[in-house]
Amino acid sequence: MIPLKVTKISYHSDSKSYAVILKEINGDKCLPVIVGSFEAQSIALAIETVDTPRPLTHDLICDLISGVDGVLNAVRINSLEGGIFFSQLEIESVKLGKRIIDARPSDAIAIALRMETPILVAKKVLEEAGLLEDSLKQEKSQKKKTELSLKNLKNRMQSAIEDEEYEIAAKLRDRISKLEP
Repeated sequence: MIPLKVTKISYHSDSKSYAVILKEINGDKCLPVIVGSFEAQSIALAIETVDTPRPLTHDLICDLISGVDGVLNAVRINSLEGGIFFSQLEIESVKLGKRIIDARPSDAIAIALRMETPILVAKKVLEEAGLLEDSLKQEKSQKKKTELSLKNLKNRMQSAIEDEEYEIAAKLRDRISKLEP
């Protein structure tokens, strides 16, 4: 198992959800995990160590583990099937012994952050779904360039229309349609 840390949470516009970016502690591979907005908020609160007036679900789970004198040894993202990550909580208690509990990765990550527990990923999962950190930066940079050039082309097309240069506007429209998703 390979240890990871949460590096950031970013909005994933394609799925209208969020991507939690986990990065190898001793490497340069990243694992983006798509999560819902509530889970992203809970993870962000854990990263920022924000106390809430009442316990959130993830806080309650942490309190339950502690309440039975338990310890969360690790969170493991151990498989990927059909584009879905599967994870487990490894909990140990004198009273209950060692237990492995299935959990959604988003929940497991939120709990691990609160309990300052290692997040581990199976080597096979990282090989299959991991990305090099540089490729994430290049993808983001390319997307910004496309957005900027689209904005520029739309502005130029609007100017051409205002100047009644319809042939130029039509050519710009065609270029815009090729760039837009």
